[in-house]
Amino acid sequence: MSETFERSETGRIEAFSDGVFAIAITLLVLTIKVPKAVDLGAGSNLLSALLSLWPHYLAFITSFATILAMWVNHHRIFTFVQRSDHFLLYWNGLLLLLITFLPFPTTLLAEYLLHSEAKTAGAVFAGTLVAIALTFKGLWSYAAKNGRLLARRIDLKDIEQITRQHRYGPIMYLTAFAVSFVSAGISVGLCLCLGVYFGFKGWPTQD
Repeated sequence: MSETFERSETGRIEAFSDGVFAIAITLLVLTIKVPKAVDLGAGSNLLSALLSLWPHYLAFITSFATILAMWVNHHRIFTFVQRSDHFLLYWNGLLLLLITFLPFPTTLLAEYLLHSEAKTAGAVFAGTLVAIALTFKGLWSYAAKNGRLLARRIDLKDIEQITRQHRYGPIMYLTAFAVSFVSAGISVGLCLCLGVYFGFKGWPTQD
């Protein structure tokens, strides 16, 4: 198998994945509902109705930051992965399945964050992120094992850094999942911080 063929093969995986990421991140805005004029009661106005939607804004920003970080890290993984096989395609497919599912727990969280069932909604949201983090770990572990699908010339420090990141990612999101049973708000805040952290963590710096 030539290097040119390997690059075009993984290029198709990236192109398809980029499309799924783009659709999922776009669907997030649908979690924010425009207040209807007929629902504005006496003494209320549009501004107060918009401000009351802050749980929806919070859920949107958290999921947007999370998907953006996932897209960044997916791109980083595939700067090193240059070969593919059926199992890698299925690992990537499972990851995309969970990514496209994320708008649902986002909507659930936005709707129930101020409700008595907030902890359940928070657990579903954080639990989905745990599943995504585990799938990311599985994808990278499969591709990187013995370097079977990686580029032939690659810095071992980069492999170790990515491996370390995906080793601790599921643990961090599992912590957010556990916290959701105590406070959905704190759990969401932790998920937002993790999204920002993983979005910037691990990219090589110029020497």
